[in-house]
Amino acid sequence: MIKRWLITGCSNGLGRALAERLAAEGDQVLATARRPETLDDLAARFPGSLLTAALDVRDPDQCRSAVDRALAAFGGIDILVNNAAYGQFGALEEVSDAQLAAQFDTNVFGSWRLTRAVLPSWRTQGAGHAIFVSSVAGLVAFPGLAAYNASKFALEGAAETLAVEAAHLGVKVTILQPGGFATGYSAALSVPSERIDAYAPIMDGAFEAMSNMNSNPAINSPELFAEVVWRVSRMPSPPLRLPIGLDAEAMLKSAYADRLDEFDKVVAARHHTDG
Repeated sequence: MIKRWLITGCSNGLGRALAERLAAEGDQVLATARRPETLDDLAARFPGSLLTAALDVRDPDQCRSAVDRALAAFGGIDILVNNAAYGQFGALEEVSDAQLAAQFDTNVFGSWRLTRAVLPSWRTQGAGHAIFVSSVAGLVAFPGLAAYNASKFALEGAAETLAVEAAHLGVKVTILQPGGFATGYSAALSVPSERIDAYAPIMDGAFEAMSNMNSNPAINSPELFAEVVWRVSRMPSPPLRLPIGLDAEAMLKSAYADRLDEFDKVVAARHHTDG
């Protein structure tokens, strides 16, 4: 069955790979990017199946226009993929108010705007699937990514709440938690305007690791992401959360185990004190 998609952040990486895979499968895709000309080659390869639109998720008017374009072109939207995001590097003390606000405006508020704009049509048709591209950073804290971590923690909270609020309307929610992928993420990291030397012993190594992420021979490919999302879109009951990549599975399993262990110890200690 043909699905109708709206995908953000398609100029490269995960979003582009997904748009290309879906169009090749015969689905209808509105692929969006701040610079839609980066998608001209895909639109030429898949005429009629893949349309493009300019979309900066920080712009409420462009969000509304993208939704309207998809509704007009396809007669509806079955799946919204909130993928547009970037990483703000820096220790918590180094990140300015403006940088923190910009991080949330793209990574959290942009997804909120798009989802809010799509929901009325889903209420009318009685079905819809919101896919939020989070990260292992939605659960695991990484030094140097305080702002990015915070944005992904917030994104997952909003998405999980939507799953509870809108299930009776036929709306499904999936939170994707990718590990490391060969994308332009590391090259696009925003850095603080002023660095604090006291954090250098941790920040320097963290930044080097992120900058060299794509040179890791075990890095996941965007095609893996596209394959997983395509399969999820065909599930009658898709999962709420889904790690993507063996590295993501290992990191998340370890993080959950550590949290549960800490929880058990705190509760046991409290009961011992109370007794």
